[in-house]
Amino acid sequence: MKKLFFFSTLSIIINLSSINTMIAQSNPFFEEWNTPFQTPPFSKIKNEHFLPAFEEGIKQQRQELELILNNTQEPDFNNTIGALERSGKLLSKVSRVFFNLSSANSNDEIQKVAEKITPELSKLNNDIYLNEKLYQKIKIVYDKKDKLNLTTEEQKLLEEYYKDFIRAGVGLDEDKKSRLREINQQLSSLQLKFAENLRKETNAIALVIDNKEDLIGLPESVIKAASELAEANGMKGKWAFNLQRPSWTPFLQYSQRRDLREKIYKAYINRGNNNNEFDNKEIIKQIIALRIEKAKLLGYQTYAHYKLEKNMAKNPENVLKFLNQLWLPAINQAKQEASEMQKIIEKEGGNFKLAAWDWWYYAEKLKKEKYDLDEEMLRPYFKMENVRQGAFDVATKLFGIKFIKRDDIEVYDKDVEVYEVVEENGDHIGILYTDYFPRNGKRAGAWMSYFRSQSNMDGQMIYPLVTNVGNFSKPTSDKPALLSFDDVNTLFHEFGHALNGLFARSTYPGSKRSSVDFVELPSQIMENWASHPEVLKMYALHYQTGEPMPDSLIEKIKKSQFFNNGFQQTEYLAASFLDMDWHLLTEIPSIDVNEFEEESLKKIGLIPEIASRYQSTNFNHIFGGDGYSAGYYGYSWAAVLDADAFEAFLETDLFNRNVADSFRKNILEKMGSEDSMELYKKFRGREPKVDALLRRLGFDK
Repeated sequence: MKKLFFFSTLSIIINLSSINTMIAQSNPFFEEWNTPFQTPPFSKIKNEHFLPAFEEGIKQQRQELELILNNTQEPDFNNTIGALERSGKLLSKVSRVFFNLSSANSNDEIQKVAEKITPELSKLNNDIYLNEKLYQKIKIVYDKKDKLNLTTEEQKLLEEYYKDFIRAGVGLDEDKKSRLREINQQLSSLQLKFAENLRKETNAIALVIDNKEDLIGLPESVIKAASELAEANGMKGKWAFNLQRPSWTPFLQYSQRRDLREKIYKAYINRGNNNNEFDNKEIIKQIIALRIEKAKLLGYQTYAHYKLEKNMAKNPENVLKFLNQLWLPAINQAKQEASEMQKIIEKEGGNFKLAAWDWWYYAEKLKKEKYDLDEEMLRPYFKMENVRQGAFDVATKLFGIKFIKRDDIEVYDKDVEVYEVVEENGDHIGILYTDYFPRNGKRAGAWMSYFRSQSNMDGQMIYPLVTNVGNFSKPTSDKPALLSFDDVNTLFHEFGHALNGLFARSTYPGSKRSSVDFVELPSQIMENWASHPEVLKMYALHYQTGEPMPDSLIEKIKKSQFFNNGFQQTEYLAASFLDMDWHLLTEIPSIDVNEFEEESLKKIGLIPEIASRYQSTNFNHIFGGDGYSAGYYGYSWAAVLDADAFEAFLETDLFNRNVADSFRKNILEKMGSEDSMELYKKFRGREPKVDALLRRLGFDK
């Protein structure tokens, strides 16, 4: 029996070894992609390919790191910084595909891989940036940088590496380094868990209606979408609403059932705060505690001081001064808006005070009353395909580029479409994927990312593969996807990020780093074209007749340009203050997450009719990752830049090619490769002024 068991075990081991060998041999990440522009062959990539590819990628990066460390030549830019930039190609290849899919098309298998590989990636990052020997090589190059014949991009990249190693803690003693490694690994796992909890809560069905009378007030398109969502979830004959914006927002805008509006609104703001398996409160406390400890280890007063050091704002004092400059006019306008809505309630005989779940509903009524305009008047003119084409046409008129539909490039979901982007003369620029509709495997919100970023090292031009992802209203069985005006602005916004990625023309991959308060400039400036009357005439075509939006309707949009700005700015600014308060903490004893948030918003005087744009437990920007922590203010900061920059076009011509070429050359192509303010001054001829933003918001009146 023992002999039989031995041979059985040996047989299993041999079989497992054979299976692993077969997976490795057939793993598409281990071969060159013989596809158009070397785009990912999604039909060949299976979930079981990711982990072996990650492991091999990490192994290769470590081997490449050893070659740099063991190089006996005098450290110079090429054999140190250049070598680091050349390393990790396989790891980057698999990471780009994996993390894009984990955000846009995830499943339980992908999440298990993420849980396993995230700590390993954190460990690799620690092993690089806490490596004293590697730091000393970089320091040798940095100390003689003025004697080297470096380009502006190389100079900045060298400085960034040098600062990154110091900020990562390379100068700490071994005990502190060891603790920092633990902190970084714990943070990466906690942030992943936060984001996954939020994804599951956002995609959950929040409201099911089985009585048709409870649908009173809802447009037919909303009812149809709710019916299809219910049927897709095994509830045929009912109507379901989840917590994706295309589902809950129109319900709040149009439902006459105040009790149901309250129910879905509270479900939305309580995501991650339901004391269930997806609750994020303890995760937040752990994240903040670790960030505080990390900041102290690195010698910073707070985590906000640590993060802001590399941003345009530089420090918390500048951020808070800026936010307070906008807060007073924003909250005053919001109070006026609330007062106007309360009058409507009273005029209709309502015996209640305007509440947060009433805002969207009465805002629609107020817009109708003041401007004879509501969302449903606009939707028929915002067919998704037309809006996307409008964004393309704006880019064509500004920069001369063209977008060519490519049906021969593979996608990861049937809703994804692909375009080749070319110069006016036909030269290739890059590839753009668009993925605009909700699905259970997709996280909430909208974003731009890369399947491959641009670089041009050693004379080898690598063209970018850019993706735009959103969660817009899906087509129904009898209507195409008709967007809200907010969706339209979001599509143009993310398209601006895409242009930034497509136009990038740096030599080194690492030159793409840019602070959150500058990186939003290319996206937010595009929103200005989205609502401009001249541009609306280009793309706002009725989905049934093909007729352009009439001048009378465009005039109504123009007259309503300041409408609800108080609300919109207040919720953004409130979230920015909340973000700063979390990251200005110096200790976290027995803090209660909900009480902390309540105190933060009470301190600035947020009115109860408006909630922060995000609540702590669903604030993915700052807790689902680290990119926007102590940086959510960046959207408002960049609004100053984009309003000021757009006036450069208004001062001449909406599609002035000279201004557009300067914006492309100085901002879109070079972002990250030179100092942000210097790039802006090259474009505008001066530093930005806040006046343009105040005018655009109507706060200068």
